[in-house]
Amino acid sequence: MTVKLDFEECLKDSPRFRADIEEVEMDVNELETRLDKLVKQCHTMLEAGKVFCQNSKNFVAGLRELGHHFSPDNTMAECLDKFSKKLSIILEAQGDAIETIQKNVKSKLHDFVKQDVKRFKDVRKEFERCSETLDNALNRNAQAPRGKQHEVEEASNAMLNARKAFRSGALDYVLEINVIESKKKTDVLSAVLELMGAQAQFFQQGHQSLKELETYRKTLSDEQTQLVLNAAREKRDMEQKHAAIKKKDMSHDDSIMDYCADAATGIVMEGYLYKRASNAFKTWSRRWFSIQKNQLVYQKKFKEQPTIVVEDLRLCTVKLGVDQERRFCFEVVSPSKTCLLQADSEKQQQGWITAVQNSIASAFQDRREDTLSPRDRCSSVSAGSGVGQESESSSCKALEEVQAIPGNGHCCDCGEPGPDWASINLGITLCIVCSGIHRSLGVHFSKVRSLTLDSWEPELIRLMCELGNSAINRIYEARIDEITIKKPHPLSPRQDKESWIRSKYVEKKFIQKLPETGRVTPLRRSSARRNRSTVQERQGGTRPALKPKPNRATLPRLTGISPSDLKNNSPSYKDYEDGEEEDLSGLHPGALLYKSAAMQHFPVMADALAHGADVNWINVAEESSTPLIQAATANSLAACEFLLQNGANVSQVDVNGRGPLHHATILGHTGLVCLFLKRGADYNARDKSGKDPISIAVESANADIVTLLRIAKMNKEMREMDGAFGQSGDETCLDIFRDFSQMASNNPEKLKRRSTDIKTP
Repeated sequence: MTVKLDFEECLKDSPRFRADIEEVEMDVNELETRLDKLVKQCHTMLEAGKVFCQNSKNFVAGLRELGHHFSPDNTMAECLDKFSKKLSIILEAQGDAIETIQKNVKSKLHDFVKQDVKRFKDVRKEFERCSETLDNALNRNAQAPRGKQHEVEEASNAMLNARKAFRSGALDYVLEINVIESKKKTDVLSAVLELMGAQAQFFQQGHQSLKELETYRKTLSDEQTQLVLNAAREKRDMEQKHAAIKKKDMSHDDSIMDYCADAATGIVMEGYLYKRASNAFKTWSRRWFSIQKNQLVYQKKFKEQPTIVVEDLRLCTVKLGVDQERRFCFEVVSPSKTCLLQADSEKQQQGWITAVQNSIASAFQDRREDTLSPRDRCSSVSAGSGVGQESESSSCKALEEVQAIPGNGHCCDCGEPGPDWASINLGITLCIVCSGIHRSLGVHFSKVRSLTLDSWEPELIRLMCELGNSAINRIYEARIDEITIKKPHPLSPRQDKESWIRSKYVEKKFIQKLPETGRVTPLRRSSARRNRSTVQERQGGTRPALKPKPNRATLPRLTGISPSDLKNNSPSYKDYEDGEEEDLSGLHPGALLYKSAAMQHFPVMADALAHGADVNWINVAEESSTPLIQAATANSLAACEFLLQNGANVSQVDVNGRGPLHHATILGHTGLVCLFLKRGADYNARDKSGKDPISIAVESANADIVTLLRIAKMNKEMREMDGAFGQSGDETCLDIFRDFSQMASNNPEKLKRRSTDIKTP
């Protein structure tokens, strides 16, 4: 034991002893302060270490999940798996080190401060008390008068007792000083040794674990170097593409505003709008609006909490702001308030109105959507019985037919067998890797949906059965033999697949180039039948003659018609005779889409869109009819669905003020009426003769269409009148629309009921 103070010296109580005591006390106080601070720092370090370990474990778990995501890529999967395992070993060693520090280092230092130093302070207080008592006794003894013997004796006795107590306390204090002086070395040294051992063991295990990856790391580094070179080449290509795009006219931003019902972020529509304030000043402010989670919200800054305009889209409607002085205004009306908004252009105005209408329809559909996947529903249908299971069974059967279409058994882009994803606007099946790349292109190029996880409407299944990978590849890979670019295979790197898909669908490098005659918009023509000729050769390839499908309508002429025309067998809606071929080699893509939509020729429709056809192309020579109106006139549910999935405007009207819903109602196409209502068509829209679809359906005595239109109207009125209490009507409306969709796709003969008892509402 190290002797800090001499026992003999403490009995003298000399100034040297007092100076030594003061020095020791200052040293102990400083030691206590430093140890207390160190203990707190150790505690903070341990807590931070535990949090770090937990977060690191979460990070390792994230690496494992990322490895599962990259399971088709052996290099990435192996790299993430090995590294995550080694990190787990290192984290376990770090956890052991933290536990050792907690058990030995912190506890020893804490006990020394709370026990040994505390005991030292208690002995010091007793020593100081005895010292003070001795001083008082000495003063009293010195002041005792010589003539008072009894006071002299009392003072002497008190002095002797005080001196005895002081010397005993001084000896105890010196002993405690020597003990703590010796123990502080052993305890601190022991704690530091434990810390050194724990850290050494931790770093040794970490070094050993990572050293085992040294050879693998070098191999991976070589691969990464090659990837860097590839990335440099891709950067050069992107810079060239960037320069080419910058040369284009970017003054119009309508193209960036797209409605995406299946967006991964949950935001189906977003963009800038002007919003009129509800205060007395009626000021207008530009805000970033978005439709997400069945709500219409806006925000000024990105980090701000979005402000909710409409809490539930099922409780609102949207209409044009025709009474406003500003242009491009529309109103979103809910039971509690009306929000007046303004777009930057007419196209954006119509896009937002359509997006809100589609979101309202989707909100109703999602509310009743079954959480089971189509394959699970197939299993449940085959195992039991109940209402609606017949339609579920037919949907599952049709879904199997989609995968049985020629070419659909392999991914359209890389050829991987058994694809279970699809692009619904292109009509192709995809593997999971290619589907992710398609999703990144944006919905204006490809709308991706899972064949096994998402629900499928019957009309969408019919559309998928009309196209297929083989038909689409004949369009988008028509010139593949002329180009040196190699098509990827299932094991190709993701970047190769992405480069191929962008070249194929975005840049359209492999489609057959149009001749000069196909680049010019057709001149105005009379409504008489076009002259037909044989197929002619075109520069850069030929476009085959288009022949109508058997038993389907070809191109009709849309003239002024009323419901009574149907009863009088008016020729206005009669078909052309089948069997004749028409030369389409010189048609503009918009005109080609127009013709093929009436004839329900899906590959030609897809070819027209691939060559840049405007899906809302207007044929001014035939009463401003559109491809969607042509498909509706031909009663093609799948053709209408194809055009709608590719951005057709369900509210665009012809020269007579009639939209697709009017024409479907006039012709009694019940399935199309149901489809257009689900896609947001306005049942209150009136044509130039002042008739809306309901009055037309009543005049033509079509019971099914009258039922659909009246239920849609009644459902809207219930929501406007009862607010949230109108949900039972919503469920009934969804059930009826779902049944009509099933019948239109699977049993169209059931939708030809007529009634003479229908009365005008």
